[in-house]
Amino acid sequence: MDSSPAEGGESDDADAEFAGFVRSRSAALHRTAYLMTGNSDAAQDVVQTALTRIYLAWPRRAFWENRDAYARKVVTNVVLSEGARRWRGEQPTGELPEPPADGRSDDVTLLAERDALRRALMALPVRQRTAVVLRHYVDLSEADTAATMDCPLNTVKSLTARGLAALRTHVEGARS
Repeated sequence: MDSSPAEGGESDDADAEFAGFVRSRSAALHRTAYLMTGNSDAAQDVVQTALTRIYLAWPRRAFWENRDAYARKVVTNVVLSEGARRWRGEQPTGELPEPPADGRSDDVTLLAERDALRRALMALPVRQRTAVVLRHYVDLSEADTAATMDCPLNTVKSLTARGLAALRTHVEGARS
């Protein structure tokens, strides 16, 4: 029995097309999932689950308006559904080392700021974090974010505003 999503002679073509899609989009999907989960391993799990769901839906791809938007929506749905039920376990919180004496303190400062922003992002509730990532990292419009998150436009506006306010508070608190 053929286990591919397409039937008949187009099976090989559909599989090759899906493989090309995975090669071209998996890195971007992983980056988005990483920002939503804050963990590279969790992001990889999210992307694998999303790609499995996309593969199963691949025969219906002709009905999708935009494959990238569909893939982002699947990743978002996996993050939101997993975030609601997955225990996150312990999160290490080690301090960054002292700046090296060889003049690389700017690199250390940049890494420290990036790490502080990532920690602040991870402190947000999953829906706020998802809205902020989709709006400001993926650069989706409010309407596209609402469609991706499957929620009303005003909910996206509220989630984004509250998320950004919490990030500002966290960053300003870290500076003082």
